[in-house]
Amino acid sequence: MKVIFLGTGEAFDENMPNNSVLVISDKTNLLLDCGCTTPTQLWKFNNDQSFLDAVYISHTHADHYFGIPALLYRMKEEGRKKALTIICQNTKTIKDIVNYGYKNLYSKLGFEINFMKVEEEQTIQFNDLKLLFAPTAHSISNFAIKIDDNKKSLCYSGDGGFNEKTEELYKNSDLVIHEAYLYDEKREGHACMIDLIKMAERSNVKCLALTHIHRDLRKELNKKNISSKKVKVIIPKPFDKFKI
Repeated sequence: MKVIFLGTGEAFDENMPNNSVLVISDKTNLLLDCGCTTPTQLWKFNNDQSFLDAVYISHTHADHYFGIPALLYRMKEEGRKKALTIICQNTKTIKDIVNYGYKNLYSKLGFEINFMKVEEEQTIQFNDLKLLFAPTAHSISNFAIKIDDNKKSLCYSGDGGFNEKTEELYKNSDLVIHEAYLYDEKREGHACMIDLIKMAERSNVKCLALTHIHRDLRKELNKKNISSKKVKVIIPKPFDKFKI
């Protein structure tokens, strides 16, 4: 699998696009989250209207799904016929945001949207990928996802601190992409770097990618110690690539 970090910023960072990741496997192109800055990042990487097979929405905060209307409208404009799968917790919320963005767009797309509704600790087989889910500790319901192609595995947190269920999901993963809003401060609904590194070490994670970093903390990263003797820790930038 290949990973392209389309955006690595938090909701209100004027310098970084919204947190979003593209996963490319042998048979599947899967977009993880779609905030308002995500579509332009995706189009810079690949502007083929049929490129994506599926979109996963971890939770319904604006910086993770408000880009869906623009994404679908451009697909419609450019004549997409291939069905698109949207994997999410609440299908009505996704349909509503599409129609709020562009009136009646959902009924005029010209291609099929297949919704796959996610429930806690569910497993889904999608093409060549096995998808597993676990809740994080966030202000609204958010599911971390594990993606397994039967050779390697990666996890993406969406938003929220980890808990026993997410830590179990992350065990032995080749890559964990996790929101790291703060450095060592514990704040409800978010994770901090120091705790994440300790978790990755005891969970036998091979590489930990820290994203969704608070805009003020990002300015001071060169002063912070984020090293580990057991885990490779990276802070990716937009369009960085990672091969698993």
